[in-house]
Amino acid sequence: MTDRGEGALRQTADSFTVGPSALYWTGEKLIIDINEVSSLPLVSRMRGTIEVIPTGISDVELPLTEDGTHVWRPIAPTARIKVDLGGDWTWDGHGYFDANFGTRALEQDFDYWTWARYPVPGGSVCFYDATRRDGSELAIGVGFSETGEITPIDTPPLTRVPRSLWAVRRETRADKGYAPRQTKAMLDAPFYTRSVVRTKINGHVTEGVHEALDLNRFRGPWLMPMLAVRVPRRPVWDFGD
Repeated sequence: MTDRGEGALRQTADSFTVGPSALYWTGEKLIIDINEVSSLPLVSRMRGTIEVIPTGISDVELPLTEDGTHVWRPIAPTARIKVDLGGDWTWDGHGYFDANFGTRALEQDFDYWTWARYPVPGGSVCFYDATRRDGSELAIGVGFSETGEITPIDTPPLTRVPRSLWAVRRETRADKGYAPRQTKAMLDAPFYTRSVVRTKINGHVTEGVHEALDLNRFRGPWLMPMLAVRVPRRPVWDFGD
């Protein structure tokens, strides 16, 4: 990922372009063209295409704070995904597409959160659990049909998952007595971890994407300089028009 200036952005009703990379909605699927250079320590070119084919589109927006400063938008909670980054980096399977947006920085309103999405028979389930800065708690559990309809569900107990490599605290929902665990590491940072976690929901053992975000760590004065080095910045971009 590269931080780019306003001149590198273009948007239409069906497309969003950031420098050399772009997203296009065809009416049936989302095509993501990637053309980036990875950051330290493994600097390399990343090019390829990702296709997200939803089984249904949800029009639901779920506020994460009472005043609506942060909103979760599960656009396509159940989808098929095709990844082709060249060579052996190809994959075809179960996926999803969502977005978060807000009017304040996350660290202004949250201390910690954990999110997970698991495929289940007939669709998928998502769990959002967070501790806000004012001490209040967020606990959302929703089910999505394959066509995108949303249904509130009874959330299983919040259960610890072993900490990440950076010792970030992790939790997810699991049937009582079941011990969820990581089955694949995806991203480890001092304040954030993303992985594949195996859990059990209403008697069904499933694996899905899980993330945990420690915003107390993120606010730490030692971390911001690290991020400035870790993420490439390109303030100038020319589309060549």
